Amino acid sequence: MPLQNKHAVITGGGTGVGAEIARQFAAAGTKVTVTGRTTAPLQEVSSTEGITWQTCDVTQPESVKSAFDAARSQNGPIDIVIANAGAASSKPFAAMDLQDLQDMLNVNLAGVFNCWQAGLADMQASGNGRLIAIASTAGLKGYPYVTGYCAAKHGVIGLTRSLALELARSGITVNAICPGFTDTPLLQRSIQNIMDKTGRSAEDAAKSLTKSNPQARFVQPTEVASAALWLCSQGAASVNGHALSVSGGEI
Repeated sequence: MPLQNKHAVITGGGTGVGAEIARQFAAAGTKVTVTGRTTAPLQEVSSTEGITWQTCDVTQPESVKSAFDAARSQNGPIDIVIANAGAASSKPFAAMDLQDLQDMLNVNLAGVFNCWQAGLADMQASGNGRLIAIASTAGLKGYPYVTGYCAAKHGVIGLTRSLALELARSGITVNAICPGFTDTPLLQRSIQNIMDKTGRSAEDAAKSLTKSNPQARFVQPTEVASAALWLCSQGAASVNGHALSVSGGEI
């Protein structure tokens, strides 16, 4: 699928992986709409030519519909939806309550569902499109103290595989990208959380996370963005229902 003049909506596009995906797609000639809950980072990203923005809470279907309608009015029918918005919280399972689990499901799983539904009709009308979720290695394996997050990301993989089969003859592919620990503001919050709870230094806290990566480093946002760009290329037309691990060989 040639990317020039296509319209991609990228949720959680103000910082980190979402912002880098937006920049790479804009550089490829795609019309990009980034969404998020906070205006300032969206405005900063949209200073790049080819990127516009809309505020959106992916957990609220009406907010998603409003943002997608506005994006469509500005940039035309939607060809690509990259559901990148997410959040992670860390807590021992015994200390969790049902709301803790629901919070993780709302943003990480229902958020993908809401955004894919909002963009699907345009793709069905054109007979072509790409639905991508930025999931996590937490969708492919378990990690301690983030059971709610892992449950939600496993749900994203199930959603991806099922919808890919449902749409297989439509010209639309559905895939997930599963990064390992990635150097983003979300990761920095995780490192700070380890420091606060254990008294470790920032360096030691970071090492406790990189040790799961055989390359002994954090994944870079540019690497995740490049994977998304490839999944939208013609060369990936037969890649469907796939959970692509970008993790240095962790999984």
